[in-house]
Amino acid sequence: MIVRLARPEDEEAIWDILRPTLRAAETYAVSPDLTREEALAYWFSPAHEVFVAEEDGRVLGTYYMRPNQQGGGRHVANCGYMTAPAAQGRGVARRMGEHSLEHAKWRGFRAIQFNFVVSTNERAVALWQRLGFAIAGTLPGAFEHPRLGFVDAFVMFRAL
Repeated sequence: MIVRLARPEDEEAIWDILRPTLRAAETYAVSPDLTREEALAYWFSPAHEVFVAEEDGRVLGTYYMRPNQQGGGRHVANCGYMTAPAAQGRGVARRMGEHSLEHAKWRGFRAIQFNFVVSTNERAVALWQRLGFAIAGTLPGAFEHPRLGFVDAFVMFRAL
């Protein structure tokens, strides 16, 4: 599995990954009703550097990296990750996480911070902890889960 910069021809595969995750509304604090164009504009924001995880020519996951803040906070990266439903449990997120740690360090970032990890996304929380991230804070009831109601979100952090 390779992780590489996304190209314009990856947009359809990326949309196929974004759509089910956004529609489920269980892990991202964005509107589940985003159109294809809106979702791709969000993912490919000018501030985002977008990557894909690819195996045998198939895009299995995608992530973006950006500075978490401007000015005095620009040395901390922020990322968002999504894996294709059919590829979950195959190490795609782990590979993208490892790549993001390497790439952030190469880019000169001193840390990565996740501002909003939904607490019920247990697989993601566990993966980030295995990759050395700590829960730096809990935002009580900050996310409205479509089935579980109001649940906590975590701020997670790892120095590089």
